[in-house]
Amino acid sequence: MKPSLTAGSTHRFTYRVPENKTVPHLFPEARDFQIMPHVLATGYMVGLMEWACMDMIRPHLEEGEGTLGTLIDVNHTAATPPGLTINVDVECTDVKGKLLRFTVKAHDGVDVIGEGRHERYAVMWDKFKARVSDKAAKAGVAA
Repeated sequence: MKPSLTAGSTHRFTYRVPENKTVPHLFPEARDFQIMPHVLATGYMVGLMEWACMDMIRPHLEEGEGTLGTLIDVNHTAATPPGLTINVDVECTDVKGKLLRFTVKAHDGVDVIGEGRHERYAVMWDKFKARVSDKAAKAGVAA
């Protein structure tokens, strides 16, 4: 990590919700999801919050480096139908070496839909991918 990312840094990420990010698309094989309303799925909101943090971090990474989510603690308090635009506001609250902490808050133009905290850890992709390949080999599956 470059030393340019500091606590107090903020970022806004914007995303228009398409139909394929609604609850029935989360796990199409799960009937329980299929019968639910077509609103932004919590799983996709979590991914959107992670994406917003990754977008903030990207300019501060070294070549070959990326980040992994290690903690997500958020609520999902309002439904968002497709077509609405979500703004995710991110604040970096702590940088401890390769560990990065953030607060996240998402708003769909009508309601705050979720907020909480997120942590990411910086890794070198080549080393991480090698560990995943080793694990897959031990388990007898393809990586």
